[in-house]
Amino acid sequence: MILWRKSRGVNEKDIPNIYEIFENAKKRLQERAQGYRIRNAEEKDLEDVRQINMITLPENYPSYFFRELWIKYGKSFYVAEAPGGKIVGYIMCRVETKPGYFKHFLVRSGHIVSIAVLEKHRRKGLGYALMAYALKSLYEEYNCSESYLEVRVTNKPAISLYEKLGYKTIKILHHYYLDGEDAFLMARPLP
Repeated sequence: MILWRKSRGVNEKDIPNIYEIFENAKKRLQERAQGYRIRNAEEKDLEDVRQINMITLPENYPSYFFRELWIKYGKSFYVAEAPGGKIVGYIMCRVETKPGYFKHFLVRSGHIVSIAVLEKHRRKGLGYALMAYALKSLYEEYNCSESYLEVRVTNKPAISLYEKLGYKTIKILHHYYLDGEDAFLMARPLP
């Protein structure tokens, strides 16, 4: 895999605009996930979100962490709701001011902290839609000029999704996860 280097710059024509991604997400939901919807998380959803995190991911967080991110960054905290109202996926983010991956100064960066969809509800475009809604909110509501995330180097489906969304691999984070697996740090400029 070729890692992106700051010195090479980024051809923004190669990166899909978040508004195009958002429109594509709405179409995918209509075509592949009729009756599902993406909406902002509410406090009552946080226990379901925690359960999805426990079931689907080896990286788990304490209850207060979900609540803290929902309180501070609720406009970018979304859930996927199945027909009948069951929560089947989520995305939670936070906003950080840090040196930029695409600009040589401090920027507001939207960190995708965690995203998950229950296995039975995958392959319907829900992960793509959750990302689309979050990216749009990070840009419009929090004035972020970029977004980044960490992903296991072995998680090929997630890496493929993030590449479709315009993320580039910035670097490898060795032994990032508790089990010792490496992560790719991936980022993209916004919008």
